[in-house]
Amino acid sequence: MALFGLGGSKTTVGLDIGSGLIKLAVIEHGKTEPVLGKVAVAPVLADAIVEGEIMDPGVVADAIRGLFQTAGVKQKKVVVAVGGRDVIIKKIQVDRMKESEAFDVVRWEAQQHVPFDIEGVELDFQVLDPDAEGVQMDVMLVAAKRELVENKTALLVEAGLAAAIVDVDSFALHNAFELNYPEAMQGMAALIHIGHEVTNINILQNGIPVLTRDLNVGTRRFREDLQRERGIGSEDADRTLQGFERTPDLDPYVASRGEEIAVGVERAAAFLQSASRDVGAIERAYCSGGGARIPGLADTLGQRLRMPVEVADPLKGLRVKEDAFGALNVDEVAPLLMLAIGLALRRQN
Repeated sequence: MALFGLGGSKTTVGLDIGSGLIKLAVIEHGKTEPVLGKVAVAPVLADAIVEGEIMDPGVVADAIRGLFQTAGVKQKKVVVAVGGRDVIIKKIQVDRMKESEAFDVVRWEAQQHVPFDIEGVELDFQVLDPDAEGVQMDVMLVAAKRELVENKTALLVEAGLAAAIVDVDSFALHNAFELNYPEAMQGMAALIHIGHEVTNINILQNGIPVLTRDLNVGTRRFREDLQRERGIGSEDADRTLQGFERTPDLDPYVASRGEEIAVGVERAAAFLQSASRDVGAIERAYCSGGGARIPGLADTLGQRLRMPVEVADPLKGLRVKEDAFGALNVDEVAPLLMLAIGLALRRQN
């Protein structure tokens, strides 16, 4: 599902413009399987992007240009994503009809579910049960404020690029999980993507996203906790968060923020169960993003949620070229790439 697209290519560049880092992934779409050909990352100056909002487009565009130059990527069309409070994702039901005939009906239904002016949004939808025979059909509706999409595409233009596809971050994450964890496509599963400022919770039922929710907590909060309580600088705090072993100094902050994330997952699941009798309990959970690297966080989430929580590997089901990471440390960078890889997996026919 995409808010719009411009055509296809045998190679797709996924560009994840995060508040802390910009991540780039290049995937070559072969005849048999996708191949990860290139990965690159670049930092973003503090507060250039705040809660997903681009505060200084010039600084961010410069960082993107530098990233492409350093990576040696010549392709100008990229796949990017939008997300946050200005994106609405909702499963609805409408009378069964051909998908080609459904846009006007879905647009009318969207006016009942979208809390902002329908004339100012980009709409897309996907029929979830096209082969069923019931009177009604399930439709996944996506609506994003047009301003959000236009700001993202304008940023790319300033960086000398163009948007081949504008995706939704939760669906791009789903693409990557579907490739790497096919077992998560059965039953109820939670995908927890812990970014720099926001944690995205995506609950799947038999592989279909049925609820997406964002929490205003990410690795930045963990770092600020350490700086405030331990009296250390940001670089020392980051080194502690990116270490490979749990420490007594870190555990209290992991427990506190982990509780906050776990409660968000529980509330999302409870809302979903109250809204539909067909929804069962979450059986498994996976975490990704920069926060997945924090020592002990996955274990803390698992204990609080009383279920296995696995740190997701976006490379698990993907063939990777030998020189794809260049001088980057694969173990350090891989957890950051779930969204970028999910975007790069998109291919327009």
